[in-house]
Amino acid sequence: MNEYNIFETDNFLKELEKISRENKIIIKNKLLTKIYPQLKIQSQFGNNIKKLKYYSPGTCRYRIGNYRIFYEISNNDRIVHIIGISIRQAAY
Repeated sequence: MNEYNIFETDNFLKELEKISRENKIIIKNKLLTKIYPQLKIQSQFGNNIKKLKYYSPGTCRYRIGNYRIFYEISNNDRIVHIIGISIRQAAY
């Protein structure tokens, strides 16, 4: 089975730094223990994953409580590009 690689963009890292220290710790822990392992194997389907409509290139979001992580999938290169994170109220 060929796994996908995870690439965190500079934009994602900047947005992550704006989040409160307490929430950032929770989010980073979930990213490393649950989300990234899932995205490496199955990046397009799951309970917290939704493919966003009308986005080009195709963009998905992963729900973490009140936050949404946005990512794009490069199937040819087998890379998941983590492009952003936002609180739900500001995300849409």
